[in-house]
Amino acid sequence: MNRRAWLARALAPTTLFFIAGCSTFAPGNRQKHPEIQVWSGRLALNLASEPPQAFFATFELKGTADDGELTLTGPLGSVLAAMRWSHGTASLRTGQDTRQFDSVESLTRHATGAALPVSALFDWLGGINTTASGWQADLSRLEQGRLGATRTVPAPPAELKLILDR
Repeated sequence: MNRRAWLARALAPTTLFFIAGCSTFAPGNRQKHPEIQVWSGRLALNLASEPPQAFFATFELKGTADDGELTLTGPLGSVLAAMRWSHGTASLRTGQDTRQFDSVESLTRHATGAALPVSALFDWLGGINTTASGWQADLSRLEQGRLGATRTVPAPPAELKLILDR
């Protein structure tokens, strides 16, 4: 056996040990609470305001419409906003700053510029075309991991697009 092969065989268990040490096992809340869903992907929100506004981020949405989290991450991997809501309270963490809001809609309005229909969003991602005031969802490409929704009322009009990770 040459030296390179011997070295590879000798280091293999050590390498596996360190790789295993870097990984984590998180059974998560899904086993305890199977109703909790987790979606991730890319999000784009365009507002037809004056001037027009556009918001792009990767996202992770988990929980339920009543008790959940939405984390928005920028292109370099930094957390732009971590939103949490539960039982009539909502909070937004940006960097070291945490703010409280009276509703998820006011929280998302502050964070993104538009009040997102979070309750309907959970249904839309589950394939249920729930109505949301002012919003119209397009679930026709959900099987391909794409979801779109447009808001006409209140002004300014908004367009939300999600591309889900597979």
